[in-house]
Order: sequence, then structure tokens, then C-alpha cells
Amino acid sequence: MTETRLPIFSPFAALRPSPDHAADVAAPPYDVLSSAEARAMAEGRPWSFLHISKPEIDLPEGTDVHAPEVYAKGGENFTAMVKTGVLVRDLGPRYYVYRLTMGDHVQTGIAGAASVAAYEEGRIKKHEHTQPAKEDDRVRQIEAVNAHTGPVMITYRHSSGIDGIIDHHVTAGPPDVDIEGDAPASGVSVRHTLWVVSDPEAIAAITGAFDILDALYIADGHHRSAAAARVARARASKNPNPTGEESYNTFLAVAFPDTEVQILDYNRVVKDLNGQSKEEFLGAVYEHFDVEAVDGAFKPGCAGEFGMYLDGGWYKLSLITGGPDVSPVDRLDINRLTVRLLAPILGIGDPRLDPRIGFVGGIRGLGELERLVDDGQMAVAFSLFPTALSDLMDVADAGEVMPPKSTWFEPKLADGLLSLALD
Repeated sequence: MTETRLPIFSPFAALRPSPDHAADVAAPPYDVLSSAEARAMAEGRPWSFLHISKPEIDLPEGTDVHAPEVYAKGGENFTAMVKTGVLVRDLGPRYYVYRLTMGDHVQTGIAGAASVAAYEEGRIKKHEHTQPAKEDDRVRQIEAVNAHTGPVMITYRHSSGIDGIIDHHVTAGPPDVDIEGDAPASGVSVRHTLWVVSDPEAIAAITGAFDILDALYIADGHHRSAAAARVARARASKNPNPTGEESYNTFLAVAFPDTEVQILDYNRVVKDLNGQSKEEFLGAVYEHFDVEAVDGAFKPGCAGEFGMYLDGGWYKLSLITGGPDVSPVDRLDINRLTVRLLAPILGIGDPRLDPRIGFVGGIRGLGELERLVDDGQMAVAFSLFPTALSDLMDVADAGEVMPPKSTWFEPKLADGLLSLALD
């Protein structure tokens, strides 16, 4: 049989909460909560999607989160939500306009099925390395529930055609879902609003508008994307008559224009001064940065500035121009900080593996950096200026990889509002 290749972005028949259960089901992404936080958040909420995305909360405390019974419990809970009608399958392929509102920030995108083939070919571009253990976890979760339940956030260079389609559906009628949730790290309220797009002409227009784009870019969800590709390869290897239209050839994604996506700072904390005294450490820092003691927490106002919290005091660090920036990665502030301070002065090796370094998303605020140092858990903290989305795209276009934990996207998509079943 001749294999047919799917467009880069396609409609799908979502499994989603019945109207009266949307607020009960929606949950923060699985990877922004600890098991203890998830257990507390799901208390008294039997239909919270945390029972699927963090199913260890339904097993005895201390259960290994990667134990087979954890994944099995997630599958059992997912099946129960479908059988009881809490989750209902749409009757045919749809797109879903998805709006996130957090304070004054609003971003509106389209949820659909992204092409695994486009991901494998590099037309859906990545900018991070993935860790095998985390990929394994997502593969096992996908297989256990037989669905993609965690949406990948994708961005694209904004298109007036897509903008017009989104604007039409947002203004054409009331939303199908409109609920409030919390950003777990801060308690800030996030509004999740969905409009279902079922008109065949509109669906065709959306598919065509995405297919003429040069590329899509993974913003948040590299491990979910990589796991989806692995699941697709495994299932294809067992299918003697593939058509190319199998649902396993896609993964769940929400695509937002680059003009609306918000990246917050992703800050660093280090456990010790690498055997140096405070004075020795500061002396070494002076060789690469202009250092100024400041009153109060310092949030960088532009690229090339860094805040440093040490021994109860804040410092403003301004980069002294060094060697040439010859690649998109060289221009990243986090790379500059790593090359000029974290590696040579603090002895941080591979940030993905070094246990001495930690990462704090900007949504938690600079007070969290102070707390970690003041409590003695860490010796020094650094605040960074947020990575620009244009820099992310430049890195991806160059086929390069950003340092780990370079971007913190906020607000986050909810788990549970949309799932892509693998038929």
C-alpha cells in the first residue's frame, strides 16, 4: 500500500472533558509539580488529571514513580474517566483555538496534531538535548494510556493568515471552555479558554496555512516530542500495511505565534564556591565582569547583565566584552555566564549532570533565590535576563542546541483539556 504523508499540522478528534467537568479535570503539567504537591492538589478532586499524569498519588507514599504499577494506574484512571463520561471523544477531526491569560499577558494559539515525520525531518525544530531516562518515562506513559495527554508548546513566525483565522473564531461566538487555574510555582491565576473549530472550510484553511510555513519550533516539550517519535517508530515497525495516516504518526501540540509567546528568566543556584573563600571567589568574578554591590534584589534589565546573590547581599554583574560571538549559542546570556563564571570559577561541568547546580524558573521570583541561599541549601545564586525567542529560533535554525534550562515559558498549558487518542 502506498504511504501517504500527513501535513505538518492536522485536525484530530480530541478526548476532552464534558462541559461540566472541565474545571475538575484541568491540571498543571506533570513536570512542574512534585509528587507531594500533586497529591495535595488532587485531594478531594477525583477527576483531576493529576490522577493520570501523576498516578503515583493513588499509590502508597514512597512508591517509585517509575514503577510499572504507576504507569498501569495512570492507564486505569484514564480508562475510567472515558468510561464514566468525564472525558468524551469528539465525533470528528477538529482544531481547537486555545487562549492563555495570565495577568495582562494573553496568548492565543491553535491545538492540533503535529506530524512526527516533520519532527524527524527537522521541519519541526528542536533546540534542546533530551535525557534518555525522561524520554523512557514519557514513552511508558503514552503506551500506558494509549494517548498523547501532555501538549507540546510549539511556536512559529507569525502568519497573518493564521492570525485572521484565530481572530475570527475567538470573536465568532462564546468559548466552549473557559476556566481558571493556578500556576503552581506562584499561585498566579491562569485562564484557559477553548473554541472548537469544526467547520470543514475553516479546518482546511488552518491546515493549509500551517503547511506553507517554513518551520515550527518546539518551545516547551522536547521529551514529549522525542517520546512520540519513539512510539511512532515502534508501532510502525509492527504495522505491515501502513497508510501514513495512523494517529501514532502525530503528537498533541498547541502552536502559538512568536509575537505572543512569553519567556521568563531561568535562574541558577550553586551549592558551594568550589573551595574558595568569598573574597577569592569575588576576585575571580572581577576578572570577567564589572561588579557593583546593589541594594535589594537585582533583576537584569538587558542582555549582558546578571544579578548575583551571595552572603546576604546582591550584586550587579556587567559582562566585560570578551571573545567574539561566532554562533547563536555564543550570544546567549546563559552560555556567557557558563563560559566565563560557572565553569572556570565554580567548576560546574555538564549542567545536565552536575549535582552542584540547580535551576529556578522566573515564575518563582527572586525571593526564591534568596531563600535557597539564606537557608544554606545553596551558596550563590544568579538572576538572568530572559532568553529572546528570536535567539531560540536562530539556534534551532542553525541546528545547534541551547544549554539546558535556558527558557522558562509561562503561562503553561493545562493537562487534561485535550488528549490525542492513539487508535
